Amino acid sequence: MALNSKLYGRRTSVEMVFDHLYQEIVSMRLLPGTKISEAEIATMFDISRQPVRDAFSRLENLDLLLIRPQKATEVRGFSNTAITTARFVRMSVESEVLRRAARACNKAGKAELQKHLDQQQKAVDSNDTDAFRNLDYDFHKELCAIGGVGYAFDVIAKEKAKVDRLCVLGLSRDDRLGQLLDDHTEIAEMISSNNEDGAVTAGVKHLSRLDATIKTIRDENSDFFID
Repeated sequence: MALNSKLYGRRTSVEMVFDHLYQEIVSMRLLPGTKISEAEIATMFDISRQPVRDAFSRLENLDLLLIRPQKATEVRGFSNTAITTARFVRMSVESEVLRRAARACNKAGKAELQKHLDQQQKAVDSNDTDAFRNLDYDFHKELCAIGGVGYAFDVIAKEKAKVDRLCVLGLSRDDRLGQLLDDHTEIAEMISSNNEDGAVTAGVKHLSRLDATIKTIRDENSDFFID
């Protein structure tokens, strides 16, 4: 059955396909190794195959799809090399963002950070992992805005997208939501008190939370990894 394009507003066909598949892959509804047909997706959206091809290309650039000539396109498995690279780039950029945010944070910035923490608390209370994941993006985007480097979020978001699937698996474990909220609260406190070194230390600890998750997922689902 073709999806109703009216539900997607004024977005282009490429954006519609990209957003749909991105959410399916990142949410792990489409597992690593799952084959995806260009023709079937085109039929689903009642569009030509070119927009689907363009969307596939965008997803490939995020290391989410594996496109091979004359072979089926499939959801890409996790790559330790890609994960390590993405996390190094993100940590390098975000450390500078945190320093600038701590240096520049004023009363208005403090108020904005508190709003984000309040929204995250509601997501934690309702155990809404999808909402928390979106709010996590908003929080890190706000840090860039406070630091006067809004453009840096484009880099952070791109690298973050490459490990989002691991984050989704991690959020479903133990008290991860509460732990991440505590991290965000500590980061916000350091920034609100204009403590640059404290903000970076808290940020590095926050980003390092994924290490244990990666090891556990590799131990339990080694077939999800390609290297």
